[in-house]
Amino acid sequence: MDPITLTTDRLRLRNWLPEDADAVYAICQDPAIRRWTTVPDPYTREDAGFFLDRLVPDGWREDKEYGFAVELLEGGPLLAAASLRAQEPGVYEIGFWQAAEARGNGYMTETVRALAHWAFTGLGCTRLVWRAEVGNVASRAVIERTGFTPEGVQRAGLLHHGTVRDCWIASLLPSDFGLPSPLPYLPAQDREALT
Repeated sequence: MDPITLTTDRLRLRNWLPEDADAVYAICQDPAIRRWTTVPDPYTREDAGFFLDRLVPDGWREDKEYGFAVELLEGGPLLAAASLRAQEPGVYEIGFWQAAEARGNGYMTETVRALAHWAFTGLGCTRLVWRAEVGNVASRAVIERTGFTPEGVQRAGLLHHGTVRDCWIASLLPSDFGLPSPLPYLPAQDREALT
């Protein structure tokens, strides 16, 4: 798939550009991003180049991961990164990080809503998953504001800097956004009523 651009009331989710390298490098020096996400630690300029030159284009070309740079519609500095990664047919996982100075403005919630809507209407997603290491309360707050349903803790569910760690998991379905699913869904309580 070729990269696309999505817009919200305030934001543009666009393809990454080579000139984003300095901003990516600077933002990823944030200890919170290195602590809670899977970016390399320490984060080097070479890591930023690899992300922009290889990881992002390969993800789009191979239809495995769709990465977006997030900025204000009227322009300005890079605010965030967000992506959808294919897990299995119809299932995608969302991931994101945000520049420290952009936090607290609702930008990430707006970004996650836009990506979820595109996943359901453009990718045929039947289940959108979010996972984060237990304790990442900022990420969890975004997901809860977006309408994801917490499902619990996966033991040893995330590999982070060479160590497996417990993670929270939550999901969002098309019906949570009032959208039809490409496949029928039979919730457990409905199945129990049939027996």
